[in-house]
Parts: sequence; C-alpha cells; structure tokens
Amino acid sequence: MRYQTDDPVREFNAMAQTGLPGLLGVEMVSIEDDVYHSKMAVAAHHMAPNGYLHAASIVALADTTCGFACRSKLPEGARGFTTAELKSNHMGTAREGVIHCKASPLHLGRTTQVWDAQVYNPDNSKTLAAFRCTQIVLWPTTT
Repeated sequence: MRYQTDDPVREFNAMAQTGLPGLLGVEMVSIEDDVYHSKMAVAAHHMAPNGYLHAASIVALADTTCGFACRSKLPEGARGFTTAELKSNHMGTAREGVIHCKASPLHLGRTTQVWDAQVYNPDNSKTLAAFRCTQIVLWPTTT
C-alpha cells in the first residue's frame, strides 16, 4: 500500500483533497531522509470558540503527517495501517499564519510503528505541540 508514483508528496496531496486533510488545508511539503514535513494555514474554521487554535486542528496536522509517513514506510506485503494510540502535549497556540509539522519514526516494526511529531510556528520556532502515535500494521488475512 505504498505510494504508486515517484512523487509521494504530490500523490498524497492529491488523495487528501477529498478527506479531512483537504478540508483542513493540510499540505505535505517534503521528505528529508526519514523526516516528513507538512504545513497548514490557520483559518477561522481551525479555531475554538475562545478564538485560539483548536487543539484538534493541531492533532489533525500531526496525525495526518504521521499517517502519510507510516504509509510510505509500510513493510512489503502490508495492506495498510490503523491508529492504536495517539497522544499530544500542547505548549502554545496560534491565531494566524501557517503552522508546520515535522514527523520522524521512533520504531518501524513488522506489526507496529511509532511516530513522533512536533507542530511548531516557523516564524518564531515556538513548539505548539509534541505528538506521538502508534500505528498497527495491517496484513492480508488468510483463510
């Protein structure tokens, strides 16, 4: 279930348009070694009623980035993945601009993957959230 082209960033961005990442404006930017970069322009629909960035918007950016990364690192023959657990610690917020995320693998196994991500404001390098997720690798069923 890896990407089908030699440009997985472009392929993911095209696929994401019809789902939650597209609705939120999440955009994968690049892959450098095992570090995956994404961004999201902060807009009114990302805000909580208090006027600050909703924590779920930050989690969506981080989880999307880690999901894209997980898919690209699935073992040969795996049919996909699903999230077993995710956790986030929030240290800041934003009311405008573009926030970024960088994700990297902590563990790439045959049955699970663990990814860490940092969501940050590139204008001042302030970390908005630290995120970690565990993905279960799915294999074809046999009868």
